[in-house]
Amino acid sequence: MESDQVMFEIYRETEYSGKFKVVYFTELQDHNKEWEISRALEGEHFYDGFIKNWRKEQAKAVIQEIVERLNEGEKLGPEDVETALAEFIPASDTSSS
Repeated sequence: MESDQVMFEIYRETEYSGKFKVVYFTELQDHNKEWEISRALEGEHFYDGFIKNWRKEQAKAVIQEIVERLNEGEKLGPEDVETALAEFIPASDTSSS
């Protein structure tokens, strides 16, 4: 995995609140890595992919807005995420959305 990309997943919790969450796998620290990965695996997958490390804060803001919209009940699909993140997705990304 290239260091100029951040791997993430948007998922819906099924064991806890039922809310949509996002996890940035490549930014997890050793102390929380297993717990965060377990929570994501237990959840319902919605979208995963990579964002460019360059301008990642802007991309994270877009992702957070998507998560908030989903949690407010808006019906969005993976294609909506791709459209919103188009300028932040590395050209070689083949996400498994």
